[in-house]
Amino acid sequence: MKTAAREDAPRTEPAALRRTASAWTLVRTAIGGPREVAAKLGRLGRTLWLYVRPGEVESRLEALRAAGLTRESPTRGQVFFGGLDMLRFVIEPFARDYYEQQGISFGFHQLLRVLDDSVSMIDPTGFLSERDTIIGHVMQVVHLNPIYDLQLMEVFAGGLDALEAQVEAMVAGTHPRHRTISAIVEDPGYHERLLRYVRRYREDPGAPPPVRPQGELQSDPVAAAAKRTFATLPGFLRYCSRLPTGPVAAARRLRRVDRFPVEWAEPA
Repeated sequence: MKTAAREDAPRTEPAALRRTASAWTLVRTAIGGPREVAAKLGRLGRTLWLYVRPGEVESRLEALRAAGLTRESPTRGQVFFGGLDMLRFVIEPFARDYYEQQGISFGFHQLLRVLDDSVSMIDPTGFLSERDTIIGHVMQVVHLNPIYDLQLMEVFAGGLDALEAQVEAMVAGTHPRHRTISAIVEDPGYHERLLRYVRRYREDPGAPPPVRPQGELQSDPVAAAAKRTFATLPGFLRYCSRLPTGPVAAARRLRRVDRFPVEWAEPA
């Protein structure tokens, strides 16, 4: 007589395609077919338009202020240079640290991300990306902390509804980008954890987010201060507001400052 499986029994996740397929298979899958390539080119063109569209940053800041997420008013230039600091102080070093811990080539992983969707690489903050581009990025990368992107969804009417629906489709295997994203995500349980967090966040924005495990950087106090500052959208915008407003002064600072300024860190 068979015994029914207990619902609370440990669940064994299937191995991720990212960890089992050959490099060539991953490259071909990340590129996708003609329909996927056309969609990528469309997203790229629309993102480049947002980069030059007058008033785009201001309108998004206004939406965030209306949602009660910020009181800051950084300029477009401050957001740009703040994004470069986020990239060099948090995104790139923490990603290298994580993928080294996972035994995954950082360079090859970035190649797969570009092949699946290059837009998230040219706009690391997501501040000048379309709604669905940001959602795709959240699903494409096992995030250090996804709260920033959920807060960014407040810019768009129905943004959190769309995020939840698309993550549900990703979990069900019915999302249009399921095949290409599966060539990148190395953690087979990521999307289910993300979906649970999106639902918790919608009930309580203060719900603890799923934080990605890290290696050596976990114990570095300067790296921890940078991560804490850039982890949330309000923290990022406060940081941006401290930067020089002139492009020459901002570029000079970019060359001179090569370590996260802990005096600007968000409180622990």
